[in-house]
Order: sequence, then C-alpha cells, then structure tokens
Amino acid sequence: MKVLAPNENVPIVQLSLDVGMDPAVHLQVGRLLAPLRREGVLIIGSGFSYHNFAIRDARAAPISQHFDAWLQHVLVESEPAERTELLIRWEDAPYARDAHAREDHLIPLMVAVGAAEDEPGACVYHETAFMRFVTASSFRFGSPLSGAAV
Repeated sequence: MKVLAPNENVPIVQLSLDVGMDPAVHLQVGRLLAPLRREGVLIIGSGFSYHNFAIRDARAAPISQHFDAWLQHVLVESEPAERTELLIRWEDAPYARDAHAREDHLIPLMVAVGAAEDEPGACVYHETAFMRFVTASSFRFGSPLSGAAV
C-alpha cells in the first residue's frame, strides 16, 4: 500500500479463499464486505486473468486471448445480474479450464465483484505479450482511493 498510496492510511482486510472455490460463495462474501468498502476499506482481489504455467508457450496465446475477451465482456460491459450469472458459470467461458487449470487465481475476483455491487469494472491493465504469449488484464471497480474493490 505504501507504493499505491504513500500518504494514505487505507484499512485493509485480508481473506482466505473458501476451500470449495464456489464462485457464488465468494460473490456473496464480497457483497457482505460492501459496507466496509463504503467506509473506505480497500478490497483487493489478487489474482490473474490467466494462470496456467503448464501452458506458457505459443499455445497460451489463443487460450488467454479468448478467456480475457470473455472477462472484458463480463466485467466491463455486462449488466450486474448477467455478470453474476456468468461469473458463477465461469467454467463455461471459452478456454476457461485451460486459462485456469485451478481457480485459485480467479476466485479472488469474485470477492471484488461482489463488493463492487452493481458497479461495472474498468480494465486498468492489459497486455498482449506477457511472458511473450499471454494476454492478461486487471480490473478495478470504483476509485482506488475511495475504498474501491480492485
């Protein structure tokens, strides 16, 4: 936090993922945290839009591109109810299990989306050649210095 906001005193809540990795559970956890967000608590869902180190070569390019495009649509363009449904069924997304063989790097996003309530996401980082072949993005909901879900 000292790098992101060196002159701010931002409260931070750290959570562990539920072992069941159920997206609906983590969206609900985020919704339960939304009041804290309104009080200025920064909620960060750390992870990555692509996380499969077994596929890091040229095969990763179409996998990550298609999954990233799906995430962009869901987080930035979808209405809140549709966003929730699509995230709950994330495994139906193009190349979902190739992009995330295990969902532990995607599920934190569900908490951030839940905490954001009905706010659309904004893509704040997008790269098409991460580790040469991977398309990857990061998203923000709200303003990071006003208690955003990141």
